[in-house]
Amino acid sequence: MLAEKIRSLAKQYADEFIEVRHHLHAHPELSYQETETSKYVRSRLDSFGIPYEIKADTGIVGLLKGKNPESRVIALRADMDALPIQEENEVAYKSTNPGVMHACGHDVHTTILLGAAKILNGLKDEWEGTIKLFFQPGEERNPGGASYMIRDGALENPKPQGIIGLHVHPGLELGKFSFRKGRVMASADELYITIRSKGGHAAAPHLTADTVLIASQLIVSLQQIISRNNNPTSPSVLSICSIQGGHTTNVIPSEVKLMGTFRAMDEVWRKKAHELIRKQAVGLVEAMGAEIDLHIDVGYPTVDNDPVFTGHAWDLANEFAGKGNVSETEMRMGAEDFGYYTQLIPGCFFRIGVRNEAEGIAHNVHTPKFNIDERAIEKGMGMMAWLGAMTR
Repeated sequence: MLAEKIRSLAKQYADEFIEVRHHLHAHPELSYQETETSKYVRSRLDSFGIPYEIKADTGIVGLLKGKNPESRVIALRADMDALPIQEENEVAYKSTNPGVMHACGHDVHTTILLGAAKILNGLKDEWEGTIKLFFQPGEERNPGGASYMIRDGALENPKPQGIIGLHVHPGLELGKFSFRKGRVMASADELYITIRSKGGHAAAPHLTADTVLIASQLIVSLQQIISRNNNPTSPSVLSICSIQGGHTTNVIPSEVKLMGTFRAMDEVWRKKAHELIRKQAVGLVEAMGAEIDLHIDVGYPTVDNDPVFTGHAWDLANEFAGKGNVSETEMRMGAEDFGYYTQLIPGCFFRIGVRNEAEGIAHNVHTPKFNIDERAIEKGMGMMAWLGAMTR
């Protein structure tokens, strides 16, 4: 039985791939700088005898062929980049690159896909079709490495019928998986606003336009775009997260800068909101006597899991891990450039549990103490191999 063979190989290879994870974790690289990571992944694929092509400078597309390779094509995806965070974990495999850390689990994702590749390569006479292996750069930074992988033809020759990706879930216990049909992660756009006037003495505000006051009014006003224009049943968030302006108590600054993020679960509303943000910001600032520069850096689209494709993967996960170990994941306003793939082909983005509270492994992603229960690597590479072999 294929499922049992995959479980057996995942267990057999577990220690080997925990060491792979240690290497990747100790040598993190920022988005679009994954040169050594890419070399390491390619060296592992070489050792397995799996052919590959380089895409998006540091990205890799491996190719596995089973029986009847033209009968189906499925892509499996992992991301490789790290974050600009100083690690605080005291572990033997702690980051050796100051200020850079695998704090979002991309080292785990890459390890799991490498493990799944080795498993599937050893069993290629027992599954049908072709499996493309996407090792992707730049998930953490606009415009997203997925967009460059697509640009460079990762979804062509052959074109996958569907794509599967996974992500660590620090809120989900070891051995658990979670899936969701439909929208699961939000789009993400970055807002950059500069308000300018001639500035002046704080005791004579009538002689200038108060950029600080205008910025304050604008921040409050922008919230009304969400609360009074968006359908309240469709999640959406606009957060201004940075205000920069002024340097003393008695000078109205000539310039104030704002930065923030806008997120949505609906692509139609997303486009409408961009228009409303521009209209409201420009109108308010100019009406109060100042000038404005506004840039909306359009980022990742919504991750929209195909209901049929994801439903099939979910059923297979129940079969592989046991129905009690598979649940429905929550909708999140976080973003993932996996959304670029789901705009073009059916996709399934699922979660793997890495939490072990008894051992203090409970910190969230994007924090200096994030870590995983490494037994999740065996679970993950088994599940990824099974879904790759069986999903249609």
